[in-house]
Amino acid sequence: MKSARVWALAPARSRYRIAANALAPVIVLAWLVLLLPAAVSLARSATMPSLDSLRLPLAAMVLCVAHAVLGFAVGCWVPRIIATPILAVADWIAVAFTRSVLPYWPRHVSGQFGTFGFGEVPDFVTVAVPVLLAGGTAVGLIILWLPYGWRVLRIALAAVVAVGGALGAYRMSADWPATPPLTTGNVAMTCAGSAPRMCVPEFNAPYLPQVQRDTAKALTELRAAGATSARPRLITDAYVDGRRQKPSTDAVWRMMLTRPVPRGDAVYQVVVRALHFRCKQVDVRTAHTAWLWGAARTGQEKAYEMRRVQEGLDPVARQVEKQVRADVDRVLAEPRAEQAEWIRRTLDTCEAKTS
Repeated sequence: MKSARVWALAPARSRYRIAANALAPVIVLAWLVLLLPAAVSLARSATMPSLDSLRLPLAAMVLCVAHAVLGFAVGCWVPRIIATPILAVADWIAVAFTRSVLPYWPRHVSGQFGTFGFGEVPDFVTVAVPVLLAGGTAVGLIILWLPYGWRVLRIALAAVVAVGGALGAYRMSADWPATPPLTTGNVAMTCAGSAPRMCVPEFNAPYLPQVQRDTAKALTELRAAGATSARPRLITDAYVDGRRQKPSTDAVWRMMLTRPVPRGDAVYQVVVRALHFRCKQVDVRTAHTAWLWGAARTGQEKAYEMRRVQEGLDPVARQVEKQVRADVDRVLAEPRAEQAEWIRRTLDTCEAKTS
């Protein structure tokens, strides 16, 4: 703009209009790169984005505009043949390298949001910090372009805005750990049944009624067999809580159910949870003997076998599995009262005894 003497032309257009015309294609292209992959993915999965999920892309769109303004300002003073490559490389390095430095605040103020788990959404303050830094700098540069007013006053006001944004971003994020503030559980849930009531993400809703009935039946069978006294009021999916999982209680069990529900082994996972060992260390044979017995009593043997295949069976594990099945077959051949005594003794002493 400077070398082509655009700024020296008659004031038919304001310098903001000139800058907007120059930056519009760049900003639109940046937005397409940012939004198009996500939009295609949502369309393929027939998923509507929630308001919470739009928080992060909207903040990124604002950052694109702020960085474009910064690049335009630098290009007005630095020769254009070097301004573009220098800014492209320097901007990328400045942001990317914050992931490998300590303390953590540089990555937070730079816009390195990192990765978020299922159901996790960055808090408003998390997305505000990089917008405050980049936006404050961009607004300061825009103030410098004002065609009227004292130059000294414009420079002072621009400095206050830019420095204030930078200091505000630093003060807000200085004490944050590697993971910035975020909210969890931002997932639409569906629930079914009672005693226990089960809740899972709504995309698992078709499987839930049958899983809930089988779970209630399995817990009833285990209580009747003397293996547990557990009566959870609610069993909910802990996967939606992300990395900040809430602890379970006797009344509320939080379990990873998102994948087991459609896979077919969610009820088996509940059985394993209900068979509570009283000691900290349990040998493999004892643990699998109790779990296979519980699976056999509740009709979950296929789920147990599927789980064992997923874990991998080397020669040693295959030999242990043969011993486990022999132990369980002997126990299942005994009367129910003796089975109840056996499972109580196994869970209390963590010793596999079949007599």
